[in-house]
Amino acid sequence: MARESTVAHGPEHGLERMIFFSDAVFAIVITLLVIDIHAPHLRFGSPDRDYWVALVNLTPEFLGFFISFFVIGFFWAGHHRTFSLAAHYSPRLLFPNLMLLAAVAAMPFFTAFASANPMMRVPIFCYCAWLVVAAVLNRRLQTLVTSPPVVNEHVAPDAVQLTRDRGTAVILGAATGMVVSLFVPVMGQIMLCTIPLWRLALRYRPGRRG
Repeated sequence: MARESTVAHGPEHGLERMIFFSDAVFAIVITLLVIDIHAPHLRFGSPDRDYWVALVNLTPEFLGFFISFFVIGFFWAGHHRTFSLAAHYSPRLLFPNLMLLAAVAAMPFFTAFASANPMMRVPIFCYCAWLVVAAVLNRRLQTLVTSPPVVNEHVAPDAVQLTRDRGTAVILGAATGMVVSLFVPVMGQIMLCTIPLWRLALRYRPGRRG
């Protein structure tokens, strides 16, 4: 009887199922990105130059794929890093985790929208705006995971703060891209590179402990 109780209700059981499910969603979404890149089909016997031109014309799609591949990869890494601080399961994690996964699952659409309309204000703004949504949901989940009763009691406060700062930096970086895209659309996604700078600013902000 004691063994059955441990298997069904151990603190790692619920967390493991949630993490495995989340990993599967991240893996599927990151794979779906490439589906919107359609191989060019040319008439049989077309000159080599036409094939090269067709591939070059796919440059926006490939750029969008690589940008979103790493964006989603960083969200997955952050999810992994956050849950490494957890020791206890709570049903309160379910819905926020699902909301984050829903936001990530929509990324292939916004990637395709921006890639099919390169350097256009509305598609790039929507891309960055959706990243803000995903980042806010990610930050909300981080707060729950790094707070009692979920967080491991032995985790240092600095580790908790660092994890939360990383989430906040993603919000700020995506928001920077969203605002910039309104004025200089081509720079919108490039501004995602400011995320590490925001992380440094948060780490060394006045009044920051440690």
